Amino acid sequence: MRIAAQGANGLGLRFRYQWRNWSPVLKVISVLWAVLAIFMAVPWIVLVVEHDPDARAFGLSILLVLSAVALVWLSTLRTRIELKPWQMFVLTTLSWVTVSGFASLPLVLGAPQLSPTNAVFESVSAITTTGSTVLTEIDALSDGLKLWRGIMQWLGGIGIIVMGIAILPFLKVGGMRLFHTESSDWSDKVMPRTGGIAKATLGIYCGFTLVAMLAYWLGGMTLLDAVVHAMTSLATGGFANTDASFGAYAGQPHLLWLGSLFMLLGALPFVLYIRVLRGARMALWRDQQVQGLLLLLALVILVLSLWLMRQGTPAFEAFTHVTFNVISVVTTTGYASDDYSLWGPLAYVAFFYLTFVGGCSGSTSGGMKIFRFQVATILLRNQLRFLVHSQGVFASRYNGQPLTDDITRGVVAFSFFFFLTIAGLALGLALMGLDFTTALSGAATAVANVGPGLGDIIGPAGNFASLPDAAKWLLCLGMLLGRLEILTVLVLLTPMFWRK
Repeated sequence: MRIAAQGANGLGLRFRYQWRNWSPVLKVISVLWAVLAIFMAVPWIVLVVEHDPDARAFGLSILLVLSAVALVWLSTLRTRIELKPWQMFVLTTLSWVTVSGFASLPLVLGAPQLSPTNAVFESVSAITTTGSTVLTEIDALSDGLKLWRGIMQWLGGIGIIVMGIAILPFLKVGGMRLFHTESSDWSDKVMPRTGGIAKATLGIYCGFTLVAMLAYWLGGMTLLDAVVHAMTSLATGGFANTDASFGAYAGQPHLLWLGSLFMLLGALPFVLYIRVLRGARMALWRDQQVQGLLLLLALVILVLSLWLMRQGTPAFEAFTHVTFNVISVVTTTGYASDDYSLWGPLAYVAFFYLTFVGGCSGSTSGGMKIFRFQVATILLRNQLRFLVHSQGVFASRYNGQPLTDDITRGVVAFSFFFFLTIAGLALGLALMGLDFTTALSGAATAVANVGPGLGDIIGPAGNFASLPDAAKWLLCLGMLLGRLEILTVLVLLTPMFWRK
């Protein structure tokens, strides 16, 4: 009996120890769920005003989310929110997974009545700002559901910015230490001093969104379309209110140019916007990331515009559509104003390569991020120098900061696992019967969070509805891995992480 009692006491002590570790994480996540429920109330109000039966689905979803919040909050009332570094890895992954799950509820309970697989795929695609969709006849959706798709991407966009500015530099993931700021100055056990930078970032994000709404509305969009497209442009998400994506406005070039501008604004570092507002007027133009991104865009747009003009497309039309679609793919937004896979072999291959690039760190964009290509170029240049001058010592700097071993290791490790993840997903999709183009471009677009792939099935003119359920779950994993910079999730799979 004494042995049994000792065993029970041991289990009780172990449970209390584990609860002390997990309760701060759950408490923070429950706050994120509460925020989700608050934003879920916006389309619910719209549907109530319109007397749309979808209002019931949103109302029930809000109740379910708030019930989960109450349950967690009541069980963690005495918990102080003090997070250790290892808990941040868990928090980052769990928050994106659980928020995506709760966000899918209106899609299951509402008028589309999607299967759980399709609903989760749509919500993961939205929250990660990937932009892939399984929905058809989007025009026929209720106004509330159209608005909810935009809100999910908008929330995902601000979440990505905060993660890129405050969390990933602290976690030393993928070379992000280069972008260490006061907002990523974490101690071992206390919450970060992120208040000022978070408020400034949110203010700029909201300001850009309002400007985009007004511009789209004055440009000829309906109010609902202007609101949704403004949110998904700044979030570089790519959800639209029609099956034709931005192609519905292909005959209004001024809207394509506005879309190009707002996608680009979302793909630039938000920390630099703050510096500009604080008086450093040249902060954007002097940044090596921004210079690299703008140079890449200019070169690709010039080449592909000349390519289309050579095929007989009028100059202004070619320049407009190339600019829009190149910016859309490079910034990982995923809008399409035309089926660029039909522009010929050069454009086909070019857009596949552009899938991997991404925007700047600290933006809403996904992909590799432009800084990793720049760091790799610096390392390659120094290696070539070393082959010629084997006794030489070459200092490596990026944006005025030294490239330490910590940073270069992160860049190399991320790059390796980025392409390894795409290769593994593509192999898995091929095993499910998908053709080479669909499997490879689907894996690439999921991990890079771009949206449309290539080919007849998931290309700019298609969607992901016809894929097997198993393929959709695999792509959901790819979208989450890509959004969380891969290493943040992979470290959770190592036994030594859980022995800490």
